[in-house]
Amino acid sequence: MTESPPENLEYRRKRLLYRARYTGMKETDLILGRFAERNLATFSDRELDLFEHLLGAGDPLILAWVSGREAPPAAHDTEMLKRIRRFHLDSAVP
Repeated sequence: MTESPPENLEYRRKRLLYRARYTGMKETDLILGRFAERNLATFSDRELDLFEHLLGAGDPLILAWVSGREAPPAAHDTEMLKRIRRFHLDSAVP
């Protein structure tokens, strides 16, 4: 896969940041929004693909997977989800 031109990549990052901040559930807005704010700027096209795919799963499922209440299906059990879980756990510790 080829890398996106810089202007398309920047637009895509902004769009995904917006989606992460306004998912529909306050809990996932906070988790995914903060994660995106800190990480999207450095994501490759592949990482953006994984993040976008995860956002498509829907808030209740994402929250259940990140919190560990449910195991994610193989299609979503990616390094991206693991990174978000670690981020959530690290940021939850006082």
